[in-house]
Amino acid sequence: MPTDVIMPQMGESIFEGTLTKWLKKPGDKVQRDEPLFEISTDKVDAEIPAPASGVLKEVKVQEGTTVQVNTIVGVIDGDGAGSTAAAVPAQAAKPEPAKSSAAPSAASTNGPSRPAKTAQPSEPEQDETVTESAAAGSAAQPSNVTEISSGETERVRSSPLVRKIAKDNNVDLGQVPGTGMGGRITKEDILGFIEKYPAGAQQPAAQTQRPAAPPSPQAAAAPAPALPAPTPGEVVPMSKMRSIIAKRMVESKHTSAHVHTVFKVDMTRIVKIRERERAKFEARNGVKLTYMPFIARAVLAGIKQMPIINSSVEGEAVRYHKNVNIGIAVALDWGLIVPVVKQAEERSFVGLQRAINDVAERARAKKLQPDEVQGGTFTITNPGIFGPQFGTPIIMQPQVAILGMGGLFKEPVVITDKDGNDLIAIRSIIRLTLGYDHRIIDGADADKFMVAVRNYLENWSEDIG
Repeated sequence: MPTDVIMPQMGESIFEGTLTKWLKKPGDKVQRDEPLFEISTDKVDAEIPAPASGVLKEVKVQEGTTVQVNTIVGVIDGDGAGSTAAAVPAQAAKPEPAKSSAAPSAASTNGPSRPAKTAQPSEPEQDETVTESAAAGSAAQPSNVTEISSGETERVRSSPLVRKIAKDNNVDLGQVPGTGMGGRITKEDILGFIEKYPAGAQQPAAQTQRPAAPPSPQAAAAPAPALPAPTPGEVVPMSKMRSIIAKRMVESKHTSAHVHTVFKVDMTRIVKIRERERAKFEARNGVKLTYMPFIARAVLAGIKQMPIINSSVEGEAVRYHKNVNIGIAVALDWGLIVPVVKQAEERSFVGLQRAINDVAERARAKKLQPDEVQGGTFTITNPGIFGPQFGTPIIMQPQVAILGMGGLFKEPVVITDKDGNDLIAIRSIIRLTLGYDHRIIDGADADKFMVAVRNYLENWSEDIG
């Protein structure tokens, strides 16, 4: 029985996507859940898995075409009677841009050039990179993925684009770890390898046997080599993603009455707890201990006191959300994505840490599922890892508030001892910024929320597990 392949909706406010690449051609066999095609939206670049096993019978949307979500882009024949006919042109016209959400800005955008190399936005200071092993699933080999010999027992799976990049940079693909399905070398893998081992640098000895599982997802997210800087006076067109993000930013500013409030928070107690418990926590739970779950737990405490922060505007009404679904802004070299930790209020501290690490790593590896970037009710973004005191992030529609984390700094602070004497002490200080929609959130309510967040952090008493 034929199965329609559709353009998925990669977010509740994303109405279109660009099919950038087919990983199969008509007549090729496909296995359910193996990568079938790649798409790009303003927030997501992702490999989309096949919805069924069989033969790709027909391609209805050509590469580079932008179509509405739920558009049929191809057909899989479950009976195996595939057609080898050439792909037909796209039949769906590109829709007019629809109003939708604005991704929170972790850092300002200065022109259309490719974003600079970014650090992990999951915590205020640069912790060690979180690792997570993922077994490579067995899947039929895509038609445009070729296996080439590299050593006696090694066979390398890669696309024509990857092989061209390798050839142009004189790279032996046998030395490049693959993080795609079945160990396939992706474009991000080869570009990350080239950055790590530029021309003339000592490269690792050729492998004699590829591992059964790909390395951790952050390998796939290694930043690509920086593109040449534009020539002064040159006009460089925006990428499609950057152009759409620009529209979303303006739409959010036109929709919400943005106001920002900044609070200084003494994180000294939490810093000491983290330093003391970090090794034991990681050994016990198998996950890195960052500052993000501390902030998330404080946000939950603040929302419990001020539910208006976890709401949205619906016409002339306000919807108070039952669950707190926290979006975590993750900076990528090609843009920004906000995966969502659903029902955060039901998770333990350890559960929050695991969920945050998981979605952030899979965001960088382009492994998020469509429903993991939608349904957010409140967002946390962390530009602080880049060193600013604080930022003024843009609200992600249809939410009404967003929390921005500034840098974590040691600063001299005047404190009062138990005897009432003023002293100067060195404390670990962070500045938290709440961006809120003044249409429904008054300044007093916003500040009450922030006071609750600050008090929870400064007087931390929760067992981190």
